[in-house]
Amino acid sequence: MSDCIFCKIAAGDIPATLAYQDDQCVAFHDIQPKAPVHLLVIPRRHIASLLEVEAADAPLLGHLLAVAARLAREHGLTAGYKTQINTGHAGGQEVFHLHIHVLGQPQ
Repeated sequence: MSDCIFCKIAAGDIPATLAYQDDQCVAFHDIQPKAPVHLLVIPRRHIASLLEVEAADAPLLGHLLAVAARLAREHGLTAGYKTQINTGHAGGQEVFHLHIHVLGQPQ
């Protein structure tokens, strides 16, 4: 989607402080962190929200969660962390490109 800021980050058109990237996803530091560690894990393919996810997307969602867990370990969140997916306006979603928040305090 041409006007999606997260699509532009995934494409490298807008700079971000990347924490991870592969052919399926990109992870970067949130520009308005709500915790000492606040990362966003996004699919490269535009999916507006969980409301658009279909059964065929299960492998991608599993990969996003595995990347979130890997990044949590790499950022010292071994005592625990929060993952969060906001869905829709009423669910607090502000950027309509599926993303997983990884939030925590390093130990």
